[in-house]
Amino acid sequence: MSGEVVVERQLDLSNVLNDLVADGLLDRMDANGIAGTQRSREQALLHPFAYIAGQHPQNLLEPGKQLTLEALTAWLADKAGLEVAHIDPLSINVTAVTDVMSFQFARRHNILCIDAESDELVIATTQPFMTSWIADLEQTTRKQIRRVVANPLDVAKYTVEFYSLAKSVFGARGQTGESRSGVSNFEQLLQIGSLKDPDAQDQHIINIVDWLLQYAFDQRASDIHLEPRREKGKIRFRIDGVLHQVYELPDQVMTAVTSRLKILGRMNVAEKRRPQDGRVKTVTPEGNEVELRLSTLPTAFGEKLVMRIFDPDVLLRSFVDLGLSGDDLKHWEEMTGRPHGIVLVTGPTGSGKTTTLYSTLKRLATEDVNVSTVEDPIEMVEPSFNQSQVQPKIDFDFAAGIRTLMRQDPDIIMVGEIRDLETAEMAIQAALTGHLVLSSLHTNDAPSAITRLLDLGVPAHLIKVTLNGVMAQRLVRTLCQHCKEPVPTEKGAWDSLVRPWKVKSPEQLYRPVGCLECRNTGYLGRQGLYEILPINESVRPLISTDADISALRIQAMKEGMRTLRLSGAQKVGAGLTSVEEVMRVAPESGK
Repeated sequence: MSGEVVVERQLDLSNVLNDLVADGLLDRMDANGIAGTQRSREQALLHPFAYIAGQHPQNLLEPGKQLTLEALTAWLADKAGLEVAHIDPLSINVTAVTDVMSFQFARRHNILCIDAESDELVIATTQPFMTSWIADLEQTTRKQIRRVVANPLDVAKYTVEFYSLAKSVFGARGQTGESRSGVSNFEQLLQIGSLKDPDAQDQHIINIVDWLLQYAFDQRASDIHLEPRREKGKIRFRIDGVLHQVYELPDQVMTAVTSRLKILGRMNVAEKRRPQDGRVKTVTPEGNEVELRLSTLPTAFGEKLVMRIFDPDVLLRSFVDLGLSGDDLKHWEEMTGRPHGIVLVTGPTGSGKTTTLYSTLKRLATEDVNVSTVEDPIEMVEPSFNQSQVQPKIDFDFAAGIRTLMRQDPDIIMVGEIRDLETAEMAIQAALTGHLVLSSLHTNDAPSAITRLLDLGVPAHLIKVTLNGVMAQRLVRTLCQHCKEPVPTEKGAWDSLVRPWKVKSPEQLYRPVGCLECRNTGYLGRQGLYEILPINESVRPLISTDADISALRIQAMKEGMRTLRLSGAQKVGAGLTSVEEVMRVAPESGK
């Protein structure tokens, strides 16, 4: 049975099971067992596919595999002569698709609009043999309808989510009756008077904020950006290091959402002229505690709010999970295992320095040592550390923090960042008096950390005696294991990656493709690239006031240091990432 079906037929458990047996996907005994199972009231309301997949029957066409919802959806689409659609909520304009039809209409016919163009609507259905609704929708919208088949659980879930969000946004906007620009909007200078913000405690706003946080957790976002514009505000998520636009809010609703989040973060809601910092602790539906760090910035059209999401589970991940293994892990554990000295982690913002430092401290923080930190701000609250936050307003900066910690009988000190000579001198003093100091710097690679310390004014002889080692790092997206494809090695691309070092190219490389699991990006998750420079007897003599970084780098390479690009090449050869991704994030050797 293919092509458009004229006769209306509602899918039910009985006829679906019979069709699956007839088409050779399901064993008759399995079908009889499923049909004879006593269903609860909730199970009886499920789509037949959801109930069948929940019984985990074997797929006769793919021995050893179960008949999943995805397999059933693909079978149904083929039977109805339609395409399969995988609903990616990040790519859907929620406002546009929810304007096409009412929630009641969508639920009654088990359909959901997933794309609305000027002349065509793409409608996902879970009942492709029910077509009576098409004429009604074509008449009201005056657009062509293109039907696709989608996973019934996705259709049910996103129908509720999309329409709930649209209702909350509409309700919040309706409280003002018309659009307005925020109090701190640059263009407010041209206006006379202003309208009152929607109440940040209003239930509509609470619903929007709850949806926003839940959505971010579901999509594995690391950051949430709320960006005010002239008439609408943009919401964007950073996922695996790349920003994705998620939603647009009317400007007055964006202002109320920002106010709601500022209330949750215990920030001054009335103060919109100065940047502020705050934090929120919440719980995911799975019961995991998550911390969010909030930061506001006054812009031309209002307050921009960025929330960084910190998952405490990161602290429990092994170094292997973070991408640190082999000789690199051995060097890192040796550097951080010494009783005193300075260990530095370098890299730009967002390169994973905090995760590395916290994961290391978590392993060092045993019952018989005192681990103390001074941070700006405290990224994640960890009970096994003694954490303090710098307060510039009362002259409690990094240097003052280290000076105070020295009187707190510490064994291990973590300094958020070495920014100036005073902080560097205090860190060196702590290392000289028998403490292990971990900190971060902003440099491109590991050898450059030494010139950075020299530029700050730290004497070369003190760097020689206190520095245990430096680790530079980047985060590289890893290829999705569900869809990556093998490709022949392109010698030119490989040579560009490992230049100027002669490294034999692997026989097989992989390229990103894109699938449902990775949101059609080809990448899923991230791992670290590491460049570790241990300061040993062969490297130490090269540290001087006029140190030659090239000579230092060459000597370190002889001692086993791999540059960031060579570390990336190792992961490319192992099939974990692509040449293009490593070249995107890792600086060229010597840069």
